Amino acid sequence: MLKETVLSGIRSTGFLHLGNYFGAIRNYVRMQEEYNCYFFVANWHSLTTHPDTSELRTSVHRVMAENIACGLDPEKVALYVQSDLPEIAELYLYLNTMAYKGELEKTPTFKDKVRQNPENVNAALLTYPVLMAADILIHRAVKVPVGKDQEQHLEIARNYVQRFNHRYGNVFPEPHAFNYGSKLVKILSLDGNGKMSKSENQMNTLYLADEDDQVIKKIMKAKTDSGPSTPNEEKPDYIENLFTLLREVSAPDVVKKYEDDFNNSSAGNCIIRYGDLKKQLAEDMVQFITPIREKVNAILGDENYLKSVMKIGAEKAKVSAEATITAVREAMNLNYH
Repeated sequence: MLKETVLSGIRSTGFLHLGNYFGAIRNYVRMQEEYNCYFFVANWHSLTTHPDTSELRTSVHRVMAENIACGLDPEKVALYVQSDLPEIAELYLYLNTMAYKGELEKTPTFKDKVRQNPENVNAALLTYPVLMAADILIHRAVKVPVGKDQEQHLEIARNYVQRFNHRYGNVFPEPHAFNYGSKLVKILSLDGNGKMSKSENQMNTLYLADEDDQVIKKIMKAKTDSGPSTPNEEKPDYIENLFTLLREVSAPDVVKKYEDDFNNSSAGNCIIRYGDLKKQLAEDMVQFITPIREKVNAILGDENYLKSVMKIGAEKAKVSAEATITAVREAMNLNYH
């Protein structure tokens, strides 16, 4: 039986952090055992907001290394760099003829980027969802692991599928969000303001590249309060976030101890000691991040290995991409010889 195709990409800017790992990559590692997987480093996407390419090569290599160190197996998946597949750019061109300015301007991510970069509102920024659709459709992927904030982009991709199939014939399946039907783990910034970020709020984000002392320092500075005022009180987001991290990296008995301490605390009888909790979390987080960081550094030190991974990944992805572009050209009557 043919395996269904899964596709996901990650931008090549910034460093991977715990939110990326627990919210996405851990699921990718599971998916590679069950599906036909394509995972790519989105270096073209990064150009929409980061036109300076002087650091791009380093960033691409790092993201590749981090994904492998987290468990993606280049032999089981097609792990490639977006710009190694020119077929994506060709499909992007065709899809742009079905993308309308009005609907693109209403995309929330476009509005956000315009607010963040008012001096760099380029055409590629506007058509970002079209390139994202081309990334998915080039492999005719049906399952796309995305968070809630990306689901509108998937809806746009489905619109292009419907328009293309209606206009030229049935070439593309409709892609849908996929995460094993479970709620994604959401890791907040350590100050409680929004999610952890690859490029913003760095002192409140735990990166897979952080050294031991950085991990400890960041966790010990994490936002807490004076404790619950009544037993079994609902935890504020920033406290729940510490418990979320604890559940991911600490032993069950450790988690239970602090859960019990919290639930049995009240004003005037505060059993929970956030200082102790953070110290324990920092210790366990160092144990978790250190082997990943060391593996990343070892991979980055072997450029020949990285180049061979990217070459093999591009070759695997090219087979699928060429088949799709051939079908697209035939459907559009673009073969003239």
